[in-house]
Amino acid sequence: MSQTEPEPTLWDELTSPVNFTLILVIAYLIYKIVRAKFEPEPVAVPVQRLPKMRKDLTVQELRKYNGTQPDGRVLLAVNGVIFDVTRGKSFYGPGGPYAAFAGTDATRGLATGTVAGSDKDYDDVSDLTPDEVSAAKEWEEQFTGKYDIVGRLLKPGETAKQYSDDECEAKTEDKTEDKKSQ
Repeated sequence: MSQTEPEPTLWDELTSPVNFTLILVIAYLIYKIVRAKFEPEPVAVPVQRLPKMRKDLTVQELRKYNGTQPDGRVLLAVNGVIFDVTRGKSFYGPGGPYAAFAGTDATRGLATGTVAGSDKDYDDVSDLTPDEVSAAKEWEEQFTGKYDIVGRLLKPGETAKQYSDDECEAKTEDKTEDKKSQ
Protein backbone atom coordinates (compact mmCIF):
# COMPACT_ATOMS: atom_id res chain seq x y z
CA MET A 1 0.00 0.00 0.00
CA SER A 2 1.22 3.40 -0.81
CA GLN A 3 0.89 6.19 1.58
CA THR A 4 -0.52 9.39 0.25
CA GLU A 5 0.72 12.74 1.38
CA PRO A 6 -1.71 14.75 3.40
CA GLU A 7 -3.55 17.49 1.56
CA PRO A 8 -1.84 20.91 2.16
CA THR A 9 -3.79 23.20 4.42
CA LEU A 10 -4.55 26.86 3.81
CA TRP A 11 -1.88 27.78 6.34
CA ASP A 12 0.70 25.76 4.43
CA GLU A 13 -0.22 27.58 1.21
CA LEU A 14 -0.04 31.06 2.82
CA THR A 15 3.30 30.48 4.47
CA SER A 16 5.10 29.29 1.37
CA PRO A 17 7.91 31.79 0.56
CA VAL A 18 6.42 32.95 -2.75
CA ASN A 19 2.90 33.39 -1.43
CA PHE A 20 4.11 35.05 1.76
CA THR A 21 6.13 37.59 -0.29
CA LEU A 22 3.12 38.32 -2.49
CA ILE A 23 0.92 38.87 0.56
CA LEU A 24 3.42 41.37 1.97
CA VAL A 25 3.58 43.28 -1.32
CA ILE A 26 -0.22 43.43 -1.57
CA ALA A 27 -0.53 44.58 2.05
CA TYR A 28 2.04 47.35 1.44
CA LEU A 29 0.22 48.56 -1.68
CA ILE A 30 -3.12 48.64 0.14
CA TYR A 31 -1.46 50.61 2.95
CA LYS A 32 -0.09 53.18 0.44
CA ILE A 33 -3.50 53.58 -1.22
CA VAL A 34 -5.34 54.04 2.07
CA ARG A 35 -2.70 56.42 3.41
CA ALA A 36 -2.88 58.57 0.27
CA LYS A 37 -6.65 58.92 0.67
CA PHE A 38 -6.29 60.39 4.16
CA GLU A 39 -3.24 62.63 3.67
CA PRO A 40 -4.00 66.33 3.46
CA GLU A 41 -3.39 68.03 0.12
CA PRO A 42 -0.05 69.84 0.01
CA VAL A 43 -0.45 73.59 0.34
CA ALA A 44 1.08 75.47 -2.56
CA VAL A 45 3.47 78.09 -1.30
CA PRO A 46 3.08 81.26 -3.33
CA VAL A 47 6.27 82.26 -5.11
CA GLN A 48 7.41 85.67 -4.01
CA ARG A 49 7.95 87.86 -7.07
CA LEU A 50 10.77 90.23 -6.43
CA PRO A 51 10.84 93.59 -8.17
CA LYS A 52 13.10 93.66 -11.21
CA MET A 53 16.60 94.73 -10.38
CA ARG A 54 18.46 96.92 -12.87
CA LYS A 55 22.02 97.82 -12.08
CA ASP A 56 25.65 97.08 -12.78
CA LEU A 57 27.56 95.40 -9.96
CA THR A 58 31.15 94.77 -8.96
CA VAL A 59 32.23 91.25 -8.05
CA GLN A 60 32.08 92.20 -4.36
CA GLU A 61 28.51 93.52 -4.71
CA LEU A 62 27.47 90.45 -6.68
CA ARG A 63 28.60 88.14 -3.85
CA LYS A 64 25.75 89.43 -1.65
CA TYR A 65 23.19 87.89 -3.98
CA ASN A 66 23.77 84.20 -3.26
CA GLY A 67 20.27 83.46 -1.98
CA THR A 68 21.06 83.82 1.72
CA GLN A 69 19.83 87.41 2.09
CA PRO A 70 16.30 87.98 3.50
CA ASP A 71 14.78 88.52 0.04
CA GLY A 72 16.46 85.33 -1.27
CA ARG A 73 17.56 86.90 -4.54
CA VAL A 74 20.11 84.87 -6.52
CA LEU A 75 22.27 86.50 -9.19
CA LEU A 76 25.10 85.16 -11.29
CA ALA A 77 27.19 86.54 -14.11
CA VAL A 78 28.18 84.97 -17.44
CA ASN A 79 30.46 86.79 -19.88
CA GLY A 80 30.03 90.04 -17.98
CA VAL A 81 26.21 89.92 -18.03
CA ILE A 82 24.45 89.58 -14.67
CA PHE A 83 21.30 87.43 -14.59
CA ASP A 84 18.61 87.18 -11.92
CA VAL A 85 18.26 83.41 -11.51
CA THR A 86 16.02 83.59 -8.44
CA ARG A 87 13.32 81.62 -10.31
CA GLY A 88 15.84 78.78 -10.54
CA LYS A 89 16.68 78.97 -6.85
CA SER A 90 16.27 75.22 -6.44
CA PHE A 91 19.30 74.88 -8.76
CA TYR A 92 21.34 77.98 -7.99
CA GLY A 93 20.29 78.81 -4.42
CA PRO A 94 21.59 77.41 -1.14
CA GLY A 95 21.59 73.62 -1.18
CA GLY A 96 21.09 73.45 -4.94
CA PRO A 97 23.42 71.48 -7.22
CA TYR A 98 24.77 74.70 -8.78
CA ALA A 99 24.85 76.81 -5.61
CA ALA A 100 28.57 77.44 -6.15
CA PHE A 101 27.59 79.78 -9.01
CA ALA A 102 25.27 81.94 -6.88
CA GLY A 103 26.60 85.43 -6.36
CA THR A 104 29.64 84.85 -8.58
CA ASP A 105 30.97 85.19 -12.08
CA ALA A 106 30.09 81.71 -13.31
CA THR A 107 31.76 82.11 -16.72
CA ARG A 108 34.84 79.98 -16.04
CA GLY A 109 32.87 77.22 -14.31
CA LEU A 110 30.26 76.98 -17.05
CA ALA A 111 32.89 77.17 -19.79
CA THR A 112 35.04 74.41 -18.31
CA GLY A 113 32.22 72.23 -17.00
CA THR A 114 33.20 72.55 -13.34
CA VAL A 115 30.67 73.57 -10.74
CA ALA A 116 32.68 76.36 -9.18
CA GLY A 117 32.22 80.09 -9.33
CA SER A 118 35.16 82.42 -9.45
CA ASP A 119 36.44 83.68 -6.11
CA LYS A 120 38.75 86.23 -7.74
CA ASP A 121 38.13 89.96 -7.46
CA TYR A 122 37.73 89.92 -11.23
CA ASP A 123 38.31 87.01 -13.60
CA ASP A 124 38.95 88.23 -17.14
CA VAL A 125 38.79 84.62 -18.47
CA SER A 126 41.27 85.56 -21.21
CA ASP A 127 43.01 82.21 -20.79
CA LEU A 128 39.99 80.16 -21.89
CA THR A 129 40.36 78.05 -25.02
CA PRO A 130 38.20 78.85 -28.07
CA ASP A 131 35.97 75.87 -27.26
CA GLU A 132 35.52 77.10 -23.70
CA VAL A 133 34.72 80.63 -24.92
CA SER A 134 32.12 79.12 -27.25
CA ALA A 135 30.63 77.07 -24.39
CA ALA A 136 30.41 80.17 -22.20
CA LYS A 137 28.66 82.04 -25.03
CA GLU A 138 26.13 79.22 -25.35
CA TRP A 139 25.44 79.38 -21.62
CA GLU A 140 24.99 83.15 -21.85
CA GLU A 141 22.43 82.67 -24.63
CA GLN A 142 20.55 80.07 -22.57
CA PHE A 143 20.43 82.38 -19.56
CA THR A 144 19.36 85.30 -21.76
CA GLY A 145 16.36 83.36 -23.00
CA LYS A 146 15.32 82.19 -19.55
CA TYR A 147 16.23 84.84 -16.96
CA ASP A 148 16.06 88.60 -16.57
CA ILE A 149 19.21 90.60 -17.22
CA VAL A 150 20.16 92.76 -14.26
CA GLY A 151 23.11 94.61 -15.77
CA ARG A 152 26.85 94.24 -16.35
CA LEU A 153 29.59 92.85 -14.15
CA LEU A 154 31.96 95.76 -13.67
CA LYS A 155 35.67 95.45 -14.25
CA PRO A 156 37.96 97.08 -11.67
CA GLY A 157 37.84 100.86 -12.09
CA GLU A 158 34.73 100.75 -14.31
CA THR A 159 31.71 102.83 -13.25
CA ALA A 160 28.14 101.65 -13.12
CA LYS A 161 25.62 102.82 -15.67
CA GLN A 162 22.29 104.12 -14.46
CA TYR A 163 19.53 102.21 -16.26
CA SER A 164 16.10 103.55 -17.00
CA ASP A 165 13.23 101.07 -17.01
CA ASP A 166 12.95 101.35 -20.80
CA GLU A 167 16.67 100.67 -21.35
CA CYS A 168 16.72 97.48 -19.34
CA GLU A 169 13.56 96.18 -21.01
CA ALA A 170 14.99 97.01 -24.44
CA LYS A 171 18.28 95.25 -23.59
CA THR A 172 16.42 92.10 -22.57
CA GLU A 173 14.25 92.21 -25.70
CA ASP A 174 17.26 92.91 -27.98
CA LYS A 175 19.13 89.90 -26.58
CA THR A 176 16.07 87.70 -27.11
CA GLU A 177 15.61 88.96 -30.69
CA ASP A 178 19.33 88.45 -31.46
CA LYS A 179 19.05 84.86 -30.26
CA LYS A 180 15.98 84.20 -32.42
CA SER A 181 17.60 85.60 -35.55
CA GLN A 182 20.68 83.33 -35.29
